[in-house]
Amino acid sequence: MLYGTIEATLAPKNRLLNYAIGHEVITHKPEKFQIDDITQYVPAASVYALNLVGIKGKHNFKDRTIILGMASLFTAASVNGLKYTARVERPDKSAKNSFPSGHTAIAFMGAEFLWQEYKDVSIWYGIAGYTIAAGTGAFRIYNNKHWVGDVAFGAGIGILSTKLAYWLYPTVEKKIFKGGQEKKNKRNLAFYPYYTGQQGGLSLSMQF
Repeated sequence: MLYGTIEATLAPKNRLLNYAIGHEVITHKPEKFQIDDITQYVPAASVYALNLVGIKGKHNFKDRTIILGMASLFTAASVNGLKYTARVERPDKSAKNSFPSGHTAIAFMGAEFLWQEYKDVSIWYGIAGYTIAAGTGAFRIYNNKHWVGDVAFGAGIGILSTKLAYWLYPTVEKKIFKGGQEKKNKRNLAFYPYYTGQQGGLSLSMQF
């Protein structure tokens, strides 16, 4: 029902574009190239790599990791909520969880994260991150795993999730992470990476 509502808002030419590109992929039977399983994480990982070599971004390790954790949570909730509600079949008919593209969402989430952290240092870091994210989306189509609409919607989810995390973080920091020194000493904060077989991210655990 949800996907029917979303699909109804798309122009017919956009739906035709989905099928036209999908047809080209099937017709030419490209060799599968699964680099997108790796590139989806490159933009976000680049923030930590740049810090390791001494190029400082906007936030320190704790702050940026909390922001990334929040963005990952928003992205995972949005993507999985839509995937298992819309139940759209993938172009290669391997599963009914095509809409939206999780790989693309993660890649663009990381690209916006990289941009936010380094836009005051050099715009080229953001450009590089978005180029890699766009390539990830292109490979999802090339590998016949997603329709064009899946990739476009996934990109939007990733970007908006990171923007939301940056917008909310000052409030989260003020309400949760700033308190008396005694409370800080009792607070236990931990981050855990996760991977479900198709998607990955970062989870946040707090003990008070």
